[in-house]
Amino acid sequence: MKKILQIGTKGQLGWELLRTCAPLGEVVALDYPEVDLSDSNGLRELVRSVKPDIIINAAAYTNVDKAESEPELARAINATGPGVLAEEAKKIHAVLVHYSTDYVFDGTKGSPYVETDQPNPLNVYGQTKLEGEQAIAASGCVNLVLRTSWVYSLRQGGFVTKVLQWARTQETIRIVDDQISSPTPARLMAEITASLVSKIESTNEDWILERKGIYHCACGSCCSRYDWAKEVLRLDPDSPGKPGQKLLPASTAEFSTPAQRPLRSCLDSSKFEATFGMKIPHWLNALELAMEE
Repeated sequence: MKKILQIGTKGQLGWELLRTCAPLGEVVALDYPEVDLSDSNGLRELVRSVKPDIIINAAAYTNVDKAESEPELARAINATGPGVLAEEAKKIHAVLVHYSTDYVFDGTKGSPYVETDQPNPLNVYGQTKLEGEQAIAASGCVNLVLRTSWVYSLRQGGFVTKVLQWARTQETIRIVDDQISSPTPARLMAEITASLVSKIESTNEDWILERKGIYHCACGSCCSRYDWAKEVLRLDPDSPGKPGQKLLPASTAEFSTPAQRPLRSCLDSSKFEATFGMKIPHWLNALELAMEE
Protein backbone atom coordinates (compact mmCIF):
# COMPACT_ATOMS: atom_id res chain seq x y z
CA MET A 1 0.00 0.00 0.00
CA LYS A 2 1.30 3.43 -0.96
CA LYS A 3 1.49 6.47 1.28
CA ILE A 4 -0.55 9.34 -0.21
CA LEU A 5 -0.18 13.01 0.70
CA GLN A 6 -3.37 14.86 -0.22
CA ILE A 7 -3.18 18.64 -0.14
CA GLY A 8 -6.60 20.29 -0.13
CA THR A 9 -9.60 18.69 1.59
CA LYS A 10 -12.21 21.43 1.93
CA GLY A 11 -12.84 22.28 -1.71
CA GLN A 12 -15.25 20.50 -4.03
CA LEU A 13 -12.63 18.08 -5.35
CA GLY A 14 -10.65 17.67 -2.15
CA TRP A 15 -13.72 16.62 -0.19
CA GLU A 16 -14.54 13.92 -2.76
CA LEU A 17 -10.93 12.71 -2.86
CA LEU A 18 -11.07 11.99 0.87
CA ARG A 19 -13.70 9.36 0.12
CA THR A 20 -12.25 7.82 -3.03
CA CYS A 21 -8.60 7.60 -1.93
CA ALA A 22 -9.16 6.36 1.61
CA PRO A 23 -9.13 2.65 0.62
CA LEU A 24 -5.97 2.98 -1.47
CA GLY A 25 -3.33 3.35 1.21
CA GLU A 26 -2.22 5.49 4.12
CA VAL A 27 -3.59 8.95 3.35
CA VAL A 28 -2.24 12.08 5.02
CA ALA A 29 -4.82 14.73 4.10
CA LEU A 30 -4.27 18.38 5.02
CA ASP A 31 -5.75 21.77 4.23
CA TYR A 32 -5.09 25.37 5.17
CA PRO A 33 -3.81 26.36 7.71
CA GLU A 34 -2.06 23.03 8.35
CA VAL A 35 -0.57 23.36 4.87
CA ASP A 36 -0.11 26.61 2.97
CA LEU A 37 0.82 26.47 -0.72
CA SER A 38 2.19 29.99 -0.48
CA ASP A 39 4.72 28.87 2.16
CA SER A 40 7.52 27.22 0.19
CA ASN A 41 9.61 26.29 3.20
CA GLY A 42 6.64 24.77 4.98
CA LEU A 43 5.76 22.73 1.88
CA ARG A 44 9.27 21.35 1.63
CA GLU A 45 9.29 20.38 5.30
CA LEU A 46 5.89 18.71 4.96
CA VAL A 47 6.88 16.53 2.01
CA ARG A 48 10.18 15.58 3.61
CA SER A 49 8.49 14.59 6.87
CA VAL A 50 5.62 12.60 5.31
CA LYS A 51 7.77 10.93 2.62
CA PRO A 52 4.76 10.05 0.41
CA ASP A 53 4.80 7.80 -2.63
CA ILE A 54 2.08 9.88 -4.28
CA ILE A 55 1.22 13.57 -3.82
CA ILE A 56 -2.24 14.73 -4.85
CA ASN A 57 -2.57 18.49 -5.01
CA ALA A 58 -6.25 19.42 -4.89
CA ALA A 59 -5.65 22.92 -3.51
CA ALA A 60 -5.72 26.05 -5.66
CA TYR A 61 -6.62 29.70 -5.76
CA THR A 62 -9.90 29.42 -7.71
CA ASN A 63 -11.63 32.78 -7.31
CA VAL A 64 -11.26 33.89 -10.93
CA ASP A 65 -12.39 37.48 -10.42
CA LYS A 66 -10.59 38.10 -7.12
CA ALA A 67 -7.33 36.83 -8.62
CA GLU A 68 -7.25 39.95 -10.79
CA SER A 69 -6.64 42.04 -7.67
CA GLU A 70 -4.49 39.43 -5.86
CA PRO A 71 -2.11 38.20 -8.57
CA GLU A 72 0.81 37.63 -6.18
CA LEU A 73 -1.22 35.38 -3.89
CA ALA A 74 -2.79 33.54 -6.84
CA ARG A 75 0.67 32.97 -8.30
CA ALA A 76 2.09 31.75 -5.00
CA ILE A 77 -0.70 29.18 -4.61
CA ASN A 78 -1.24 28.15 -8.25
CA ALA A 79 2.31 28.29 -9.59
CA THR A 80 5.07 28.56 -7.00
CA GLY A 81 3.54 26.06 -4.56
CA PRO A 82 2.96 23.30 -7.13
CA GLY A 83 6.50 23.88 -8.40
CA VAL A 84 7.86 23.31 -4.91
CA LEU A 85 5.79 20.14 -4.54
CA ALA A 86 7.15 18.93 -7.87
CA GLU A 87 10.75 19.61 -6.86
CA GLU A 88 10.30 17.70 -3.62
CA ALA A 89 8.49 14.87 -5.42
CA LYS A 90 11.47 14.57 -7.75
CA LYS A 91 13.88 14.23 -4.82
CA ILE A 92 11.96 11.38 -3.19
CA HIS A 93 10.80 9.69 -6.42
CA ALA A 94 7.13 10.40 -5.69
CA VAL A 95 4.41 10.82 -8.30
CA LEU A 96 2.62 14.18 -8.34
CA VAL A 97 -1.04 14.36 -9.41
CA HIS A 98 -2.11 17.94 -10.06
CA TYR A 99 -5.19 19.61 -11.56
CA SER A 100 -5.31 22.43 -14.06
CA THR A 101 -7.99 24.17 -16.07
CA ASP A 102 -9.50 24.93 -19.45
CA TYR A 103 -8.85 28.59 -18.62
CA VAL A 104 -5.27 28.21 -19.84
CA PHE A 105 -6.82 28.69 -23.31
CA ASP A 106 -8.36 31.83 -24.82
CA GLY A 107 -11.44 30.10 -26.25
CA THR A 108 -10.94 31.24 -29.84
CA LYS A 109 -10.03 27.91 -31.47
CA GLY A 110 -13.60 27.06 -32.45
CA SER A 111 -13.27 23.35 -31.63
CA PRO A 112 -12.27 21.31 -28.55
CA TYR A 113 -8.73 21.86 -27.36
CA VAL A 114 -6.16 19.06 -27.39
CA GLU A 115 -3.05 18.89 -25.26
CA THR A 116 -0.75 20.17 -28.02
CA ASP A 117 -2.72 23.40 -28.58
CA GLN A 118 -0.94 26.58 -27.55
CA PRO A 119 -2.23 28.03 -24.25
CA ASN A 120 -3.12 31.71 -24.14
CA PRO A 121 -4.86 32.55 -20.85
CA LEU A 122 -7.06 35.64 -20.66
CA ASN A 123 -6.95 36.17 -16.89
CA VAL A 124 -4.67 35.93 -13.86
CA TYR A 125 -6.21 32.66 -12.72
CA GLY A 126 -5.55 30.96 -16.06
CA GLN A 127 -2.06 32.46 -16.30
CA THR A 128 -1.04 31.28 -12.83
CA LYS A 129 -2.45 27.80 -13.45
CA LEU A 130 -0.42 27.64 -16.67
CA GLU A 131 2.68 28.73 -14.76
CA GLY A 132 1.99 25.90 -12.32
CA GLU A 133 1.94 23.41 -15.18
CA GLN A 134 5.23 24.82 -16.47
CA ALA A 135 6.88 24.68 -13.04
CA ILE A 136 5.87 21.03 -12.63
CA ALA A 137 7.23 20.13 -16.06
CA ALA A 138 10.50 21.98 -15.37
CA SER A 139 11.06 20.03 -12.15
CA GLY A 140 11.46 16.77 -14.01
CA CYS A 141 9.28 14.88 -11.53
CA VAL A 142 6.94 12.09 -12.55
CA ASN A 143 3.59 13.82 -12.82
CA LEU A 144 0.05 13.64 -14.10
CA VAL A 145 -1.48 17.06 -14.72
CA LEU A 146 -5.20 16.79 -15.40
CA ARG A 147 -6.78 19.78 -17.09
CA THR A 148 -10.49 19.80 -16.39
CA SER A 149 -13.37 22.26 -16.71
CA TRP A 150 -16.38 23.68 -14.88
CA VAL A 151 -15.97 21.39 -11.86
CA TYR A 152 -19.06 21.22 -9.66
CA SER A 153 -20.64 19.41 -6.75
CA LEU A 154 -23.97 19.63 -4.97
CA ARG A 155 -22.55 20.26 -1.53
CA GLN A 156 -20.88 23.66 -2.01
CA GLY A 157 -21.57 27.04 -3.50
CA GLY A 158 -20.68 26.28 -7.10
CA PHE A 159 -22.70 26.86 -10.25
CA VAL A 160 -25.22 24.05 -9.75
CA THR A 161 -26.06 24.94 -6.16
CA LYS A 162 -26.30 28.62 -7.10
CA VAL A 163 -28.78 27.87 -9.90
CA LEU A 164 -30.90 25.82 -7.51
CA GLN A 165 -30.78 28.64 -4.96
CA TRP A 166 -31.76 31.24 -7.55
CA ALA A 167 -34.65 29.05 -8.64
CA ARG A 168 -36.07 29.20 -5.15
CA THR A 169 -35.62 32.93 -4.63
CA GLN A 170 -35.96 34.64 -8.02
CA GLU A 171 -38.73 34.75 -10.59
CA THR A 172 -36.29 35.34 -13.45
CA ILE A 173 -32.81 33.84 -13.87
CA ARG A 174 -30.44 35.18 -16.53
CA ILE A 175 -27.53 32.91 -17.53
CA VAL A 176 -24.91 33.50 -20.20
CA ASP A 177 -25.33 31.39 -23.33
CA ASP A 178 -22.03 32.26 -25.03
CA GLN A 179 -19.64 30.63 -22.54
CA ILE A 180 -19.24 27.00 -23.64
CA SER A 181 -17.31 24.18 -22.00
CA SER A 182 -17.78 20.79 -20.33
CA PRO A 183 -19.35 20.59 -16.83
CA THR A 184 -17.48 17.93 -14.87
CA PRO A 185 -18.54 16.60 -11.43
CA ALA A 186 -15.99 16.75 -8.65
CA ARG A 187 -16.94 13.22 -7.64
CA LEU A 188 -16.16 11.94 -11.13
CA MET A 189 -12.73 13.59 -11.04
CA ALA A 190 -12.10 12.04 -7.63
CA GLU A 191 -13.11 8.60 -8.90
CA ILE A 192 -10.84 9.00 -11.94
CA THR A 193 -7.98 10.05 -9.67
CA ALA A 194 -8.50 7.03 -7.42
CA SER A 195 -8.42 4.76 -10.46
CA LEU A 196 -5.15 6.35 -11.59
CA VAL A 197 -3.63 5.96 -8.12
CA SER A 198 -4.68 2.32 -8.12
CA LYS A 199 -3.02 1.80 -11.50
CA ILE A 200 0.17 3.48 -10.26
CA GLU A 201 0.21 1.16 -7.25
CA SER A 202 -0.33 -2.00 -9.26
CA THR A 203 2.18 -1.36 -12.07
CA ASN A 204 5.92 -0.86 -12.32
CA GLU A 205 7.68 2.48 -12.45
CA ASP A 206 8.09 2.38 -16.23
CA TRP A 207 4.31 2.33 -16.69
CA ILE A 208 3.79 5.77 -15.19
CA LEU A 209 7.04 7.15 -16.62
CA GLU A 210 5.77 6.36 -20.11
CA ARG A 211 2.46 8.12 -19.40
CA LYS A 212 3.50 11.20 -17.43
CA GLY A 213 2.49 14.70 -18.51
CA ILE A 214 -0.57 16.79 -19.23
CA TYR A 215 -3.97 15.30 -20.08
CA HIS A 216 -7.36 16.81 -20.73
CA CYS A 217 -9.88 15.18 -18.43
CA ALA A 218 -13.40 16.57 -18.67
CA CYS A 219 -16.84 15.23 -19.47
CA GLY A 220 -17.73 14.44 -23.05
CA SER A 221 -19.28 17.02 -25.38
CA CYS A 222 -19.89 20.59 -24.21
CA CYS A 223 -22.67 23.06 -23.57
CA SER A 224 -23.33 26.68 -22.68
CA ARG A 225 -23.86 27.77 -19.09
CA TYR A 226 -27.46 28.52 -20.11
CA ASP A 227 -28.04 24.96 -21.37
CA TRP A 228 -26.35 23.60 -18.25
CA ALA A 229 -28.66 25.65 -16.01
CA LYS A 230 -31.68 24.53 -18.01
CA GLU A 231 -30.82 20.89 -17.37
CA VAL A 232 -30.15 21.56 -13.68
CA LEU A 233 -33.65 23.00 -13.33
CA ARG A 234 -35.17 20.12 -15.28
CA LEU A 235 -33.50 17.63 -12.95
CA ASP A 236 -34.25 19.61 -9.77
CA PRO A 237 -35.89 17.11 -7.38
CA ASP A 238 -37.68 19.92 -5.54
CA SER A 239 -39.07 21.62 -8.63
CA PRO A 240 -42.77 21.49 -7.57
CA GLY A 241 -42.04 23.66 -4.55
CA LYS A 242 -40.07 26.48 -6.15
CA PRO A 243 -41.46 29.71 -7.58
CA GLY A 244 -42.29 29.79 -11.28
CA GLN A 245 -38.99 31.15 -12.47
CA LYS A 246 -38.17 31.99 -16.05
CA LEU A 247 -34.72 31.14 -17.36
CA LEU A 248 -33.45 33.68 -19.86
CA PRO A 249 -30.28 33.65 -21.99
CA ALA A 250 -27.80 36.51 -21.73
CA SER A 251 -24.43 37.42 -23.22
CA THR A 252 -21.17 37.65 -21.34
CA ALA A 253 -20.89 41.27 -22.44
CA GLU A 254 -23.99 42.09 -20.35
CA PHE A 255 -22.16 41.22 -17.12
CA SER A 256 -19.19 43.29 -16.01
CA THR A 257 -16.61 41.13 -14.22
CA PRO A 258 -12.97 41.87 -13.29
CA ALA A 259 -11.70 38.79 -15.15
CA GLN A 260 -12.22 38.04 -18.82
CA ARG A 261 -13.31 34.46 -19.50
CA PRO A 262 -12.77 32.29 -22.57
CA LEU A 263 -16.01 31.86 -24.50
CA ARG A 264 -15.43 28.37 -25.92
CA SER A 265 -12.96 26.33 -23.88
CA CYS A 266 -14.13 22.76 -24.52
CA LEU A 267 -11.51 20.08 -23.87
CA ASP A 268 -10.91 16.97 -25.96
CA SER A 269 -10.22 14.10 -23.53
CA SER A 270 -9.62 11.38 -26.11
CA LYS A 271 -5.89 11.13 -25.34
CA PHE A 272 -6.62 10.49 -21.67
CA GLU A 273 -9.26 7.88 -22.52
CA ALA A 274 -6.95 6.05 -24.93
CA THR A 275 -3.93 6.18 -22.62
CA PHE A 276 -5.62 5.00 -19.44
CA GLY A 277 -8.47 2.90 -20.81
CA MET A 278 -11.24 4.96 -19.23
CA LYS A 279 -14.39 6.33 -20.82
CA ILE A 280 -15.46 9.72 -19.48
CA PRO A 281 -19.26 10.15 -19.65
CA HIS A 282 -21.20 12.81 -21.55
CA TRP A 283 -21.70 15.91 -19.40
CA LEU A 284 -25.49 15.43 -19.29
CA ASN A 285 -25.26 11.80 -18.18
CA ALA A 286 -22.83 12.84 -15.46
CA LEU A 287 -25.17 15.64 -14.36
CA GLU A 288 -28.13 13.27 -14.18
CA LEU A 289 -26.15 10.95 -11.90
CA ALA A 290 -24.94 13.83 -9.75
CA MET A 291 -28.46 15.20 -9.30
CA GLU A 292 -29.69 11.78 -8.13
CA GLU A 293 -27.24 11.65 -5.22
